[in-house]
Amino acid sequence: MKLQTLSAAFAAAVTLSFAGGAFAAADVVTAKLATPVAEKTKFIAGGAVFLCEGDACVASAPSSQTYAAATCKVVAKNVGAIASFGIGGKTLAAEKLEACNASAASATQLAGR
Repeated sequence: MKLQTLSAAFAAAVTLSFAGGAFAAADVVTAKLATPVAEKTKFIAGGAVFLCEGDACVASAPSSQTYAAATCKVVAKNVGAIASFGIGGKTLAAEKLEACNASAASATQLAGR
């Protein structure tokens, strides 16, 4: 009986430690895509894992580097032109977004993957 109680307490502690990270206030970087991706896509940019589906890519921002023009360029290289790139209501300025999209993969490049 004591072993079951200890096991349950351990399981609860482990669950709460993982849940604590999930409930922590994390900034989410969002890239709105000019053209939706054909299938779910996952890649690393700016130290974060971006998950793309439809016309959006999202990632939890582990650092300020995740919300940067350089990260936007990596996203564009992976999924094509970006309509907007932002975090918490703040978006890249038009000139930075234009520079980001200069790195965008063309539709034919993406189809060849």
